[in-house]
Amino acid sequence: MPEITMERFLKWKILPRLMMGVMTYAYLDTLWWFQSLSPDEMTTQAASLTATVTGAMTGAFAVWLGSEKTNDNTTT
Repeated sequence: MPEITMERFLKWKILPRLMMGVMTYAYLDTLWWFQSLSPDEMTTQAASLTATVTGAMTGAFAVWLGSEKTNDNTTT
C-alpha cells in the first residue's frame, strides 16, 4: 500500500469538509428547534438566535465555496 504523504492528505481537505458538516448539523438542529416551538414560545430572542445562526452559516458557506474555487486552480 502506498504511503500517504501529508501534502496528499491536505489535498483531500478533510478538516474543512468535516467543519462544514458539523456547522450544517448545528444549523439544522437550530432550525428544527425553532420550528418545534409553539407560537407563544417564539420570542424575539429565539428569532434573533435563528437569524444569527443562519447568517453565520451563510457566511461560512460563502467562504468555503470561495476557498474551494481558488484551490481548484492549483496544479496537481
